[in-house]
Amino acid sequence: MARVTAALQTVGLNGLFLDPGRSSGTETYLRGLVGALVDEAPRTRFTLVTTRRGAAALAREGWGERLELVTLPADEGQRVRRQVAEQLLLPRLARRRRFEVLHSLANLAPVTVGVPSAVTLHDVTFFTQRTFGAVATLGMRAVVARAARRADALVAISEAAREEIVALLGIPAARIAVVPNGRGREHAAAAADPAAVRARHRLTGERLVLCVAAKRPHKNQELLVRAAPLLGERTDVVLAGHPEPYDAELRRLASAVGAANVRFADYVPDAELEALWALADCAAFPTLAEGFGLPVVEAMDRGVPVACSDIPVLREVGGDVPAYFDPRDPAALAAAVETAIGAGAERVARGRERAAGYSWAEAARGTLEAYERARHAAAAR
Repeated sequence: MARVTAALQTVGLNGLFLDPGRSSGTETYLRGLVGALVDEAPRTRFTLVTTRRGAAALAREGWGERLELVTLPADEGQRVRRQVAEQLLLPRLARRRRFEVLHSLANLAPVTVGVPSAVTLHDVTFFTQRTFGAVATLGMRAVVARAARRADALVAISEAAREEIVALLGIPAARIAVVPNGRGREHAAAAADPAAVRARHRLTGERLVLCVAAKRPHKNQELLVRAAPLLGERTDVVLAGHPEPYDAELRRLASAVGAANVRFADYVPDAELEALWALADCAAFPTLAEGFGLPVVEAMDRGVPVACSDIPVLREVGGDVPAYFDPRDPAALAAAVETAIGAGAERVARGRERAAGYSWAEAARGTLEAYERARHAAAAR
């Protein structure tokens, strides 16, 4: 479908999930995609509707100079306030502002909008895997299923994610546009001092294996903890990511299996994460399910060898670059790490080349096409 973005005047962006520093991949998506949308469609007025903490953080960073920021009275974690803001206040705002499209950026969306709507459904992991608490999971399943089925356009971030959406929600594949992510987080302008980072996280080994992911059960850091003793005392294993309740399980497991070489870095700021990437000999991702797998691309982009789960979406994203392993087998993970580290410069170069194929600008262009699909679908109703 040809783009007619010149006629698209107003777009609302639903960022009511944003909790800066804690939103993981969806925050990376918002920051990468929204900035690219503004660049790709300079004649379109974008309004980002977000949380109090989200708006405050973005305003401090100067986002208000690029698009309008609107705050609704809710923050991530305030379940009732979030529901009221998303299901009642946001649709009212969308109608009052006469948004030509309302794009919900991260799974959850108003069930009834009143204007053409697009939803990015990153994954349906919470339908099949333990991810959040039971109450939150049941609520998400109900809202996501209804909002997705009623949306005028759906965006999936990989072919594998689209296939799962079709299988689980029964939505025809033709209604779902596949728009891959960009390269993930931009390189930090200045990395933290590597020696200081080593000291802060007690990195005394000769090698470093880095896992960047929120600590949730489906991310399966348990496998990496079990594999850590097999990698030997000279290898530090760093788990960098926001500590959710699963973190306590991982810490207990590390003690039980004698994984003294595991370091729990929790959330780290961009400059410190950049230093960890620079120090890493391998990036390991034992996830059981993903919509895309941004850390795989971020690692390849930085020239870090990758070992990751042998699941369809990571095969789609990583191609023949990573060393793959069975995400239920600690010994297979350890062997894949050794393979990745020993693969040599040619595979690292292929990884950089593959990562370069992912672009937020291209993601923005695909998303703008999805907006046009949403407008046409709404007009045809």
